Parts: sequence; C-alpha cells; structure tokens
Amino acid sequence: MKVTDTPKQENAVSVVETEGNHEETAAQGLIARLSRWLDRDAVPAPLEVLPLFSARMTDVSANRLAKQWSARYQAADPKERRSMLAALAQTSNGLEPREDQGLRMFRRLYAQAESLDLLVELRADMLRWRKQVAGLSVLERELEGLLCSWFDVGMLELQPITWDSPASLLEKLIQYEAVHEIRSWEELKHRVADDRRCYAFFHPRMSGVPLIFVEVAFAAQMAGNVQVLLDPQAPPDDTSKARWAIFYSISNTQPGLRGISFGNFLLKRVIDELLRELPRLKSFATLSPMPGFAEWLGKQDGKAMQELLSDKADKLQAQDDPEAGLKWVDKLRSAAAGQVSDAVQRTGLRLAVHYLKTMKNGQPLDPVARFHLGNGARIERLNWAADCSAKGMEQSCGVMVNYLYELDQLDDNLAQLAAGKPRLGMNLRWR
Repeated sequence: MKVTDTPKQENAVSVVETEGNHEETAAQGLIARLSRWLDRDAVPAPLEVLPLFSARMTDVSANRLAKQWSARYQAADPKERRSMLAALAQTSNGLEPREDQGLRMFRRLYAQAESLDLLVELRADMLRWRKQVAGLSVLERELEGLLCSWFDVGMLELQPITWDSPASLLEKLIQYEAVHEIRSWEELKHRVADDRRCYAFFHPRMSGVPLIFVEVAFAAQMAGNVQVLLDPQAPPDDTSKARWAIFYSISNTQPGLRGISFGNFLLKRVIDELLRELPRLKSFATLSPMPGFAEWLGKQDGKAMQELLSDKADKLQAQDDPEAGLKWVDKLRSAAAGQVSDAVQRTGLRLAVHYLKTMKNGQPLDPVARFHLGNGARIERLNWAADCSAKGMEQSCGVMVNYLYELDQLDDNLAQLAAGKPRLGMNLRWR
C-alpha cells in the first residue's frame, strides 16, 4: 500500500508545484503586459493593474510597476489620468474578497514614490471624477482614511513665512492665496513684513508645500475694512502697541486634502505663538468674507423675502416677485459702491445676519462660518462696504464679518452651535 501511495503523493506535489508555477507565470505575464503598456499610449485593462492590488508588498516586480505607473500618472493629461483611475476602479470593483487590497495598492504607491504628493494629487482627481467613474468613490474613501492618519496634526510642522523665506516658498503664497489675490511682489512683501505675521503648516513628506496658511495683521481695535489691511502703502503698525490680532486670510492649498481638518489646530497654534511673542495681545478676531451670501440672497423669492424683511414697504414690494432676492442683491451692491442709503444698509446687514445663522444638515450654510464657528468662535460684527473688490462685491455685496475668538468661551460657543443656534455678539442679537 505504501509503495503505491508514494507515487500518488509525489504526483500530488508535482501538480501543486505546476499550479503554483502557472500562477507565477500568469502573474509575470500580467506584469510584462503592464510594463509594455507603460511604454505605449494604450490605456491599461483592469487585469493588467491587478498586481498593484494583489501582489505582496515585497514583490519586486509589482513595486517596480508601481513606480512606473506613478511616473506615468504624474506626467499624464487629465483625460489619460481619468482613464488610469477608471482602470483602478474597475479592478477594485472585481476584488473578491476585497479585504484591504485597496489600501495595499495605495501604500505600495506611497512606498515607491517616497512622498505624499502623488496620493494627494490622486485624491484631488478622485474627488473631481468620483461621480462620473463607477466605483471610484470606494477608492476615494479608502484613500481619505489613509490621508487622515498620515496628516495627523501631530505630524505637521508650524513654520513662520517671512520676506527672508526662500523665493520658491513665497511664490507658493501667491499661487495658493484663495481669499484675497496677491497681485504683485510689493503686495506680498506687505503681507509678510515685520509688522505682519504669516504661519503655515507643513508635512515633512510634502516637498516644502504649505498645506494651509494664515495671514495676520495687528491693530489697536477690531478691523473692519480689508482694503485698509491690504494697502501696501499704509504705514506699518506698531506691534508693541497692538492689542488685536486680525486673521484676514486663511487658505487651504491642497484640494486632495479636502475634508481632512487641521485648520482649527493651525489657529490655536498660531494664537499660542502670538501670545508667546506679543504677550500684550488681548483679543483675536478674523475679518472674513461671506462667499455664499449673494448667491443665497439671489435665490430668495418674494415669499421668502417677506419673512426676511422688516420694513412694510419692502415687504409689499417683494410680494409675489420671484426675483425679489436678486433685486436686493443689485440694491446692496449699488449701495456698497457709493449710492448709500441708511435704510438699505441696515436691511443689508440684517439679511447678512440671517444668512450667517442659516443652518443646513446641522452646520452653518456659509463655508467660512462653518470653519470659524466650528472652531468655537462667535459672530461678532458685520462690516458694511468692507470689501469693495470685484470678488467681494460679487460674493457678498461688499459685506464682511468679524468672528471673535475668546479663548475661555470656545467650548460654550461650540455647545450652542451644536444646538443649532450660532453664538452672536451683543450688537447683532437684535437683528
């Protein structure tokens, strides 16, 4: 019996070895085809990118392919990038069992790139196309989870940016400024001058790119006009006499990090730095835009405007007018541009308060309000004709808002926000 069993066992072993060789050969064939694809213009078939998901992290051939795939992706135009992501998504959809193979693919790309730039770009593109490419949202959510851990605030470095910083970094401020455009080197020099401060968060694996930065001015009182703050010809402020720190511009630089919040940590770290350097500072506030105000107001019909307006004549005029909100947008812009009417101004500020208090899905409707109120600030003051730039007039009819950061009130303000009632300053509560 043993004599006859032995050949069968040996045969069984040889069959397993043959199957293993076939699998290895098949994998090598896939890798070879993907290598050929990387050298031509054709889009890869889903099967050809499978090794990026399924191969062991130590697989030399798959890792080499990951490096080649990354290089091609970074050099590709948007159309080709979308095709490459579509192939990843289709492959991802066919994984069974899926387990952590999607995470393995992203970790492989990161390990071969040795920086986070590629993955941040990947997520930006995924957010752009996730509704048009089937299955891409699954990969996007997996990548978001990885980036949340890799961009933990404990890994970020807070650095000041000054006029003595490298020119390449100063150029990035011009490139990424999202609130108030920097139109010249003179304007940039004013924003990072000795009487100003600019701080940014950096990640050690992101090639010296600021992830988010905040620009700070100092004043004897709360600022109410951004054109005054931005004027490069204005005399320098005496920081030794400053009692207020004004955060007048906060810009995220990476679309691929959307939803990964570290802005609140930035402001708190900056406040600590400012108090250490300038202990006489007493108050911290923003001078902020309301980027959705004009759009929101323009969508209000006559019925909605009657509920928002207080003057009887204004209510009567808005009645049954489907464009009542749009007419008020035009009226506020004209008034802010110089055709001043006290009644129009009062109504405009009242409408702005209504807008800032408006909640959607438990959060403030305005994105800037969502950020600052979510950090524990309160809505302190509205400022008429505070930003009469083309952008300011287009977005908010020239109105700006001060959010006040009182360090001992942040938690109470957050509790009130959670109850659906954003905290207002004393002079706004009557509106």
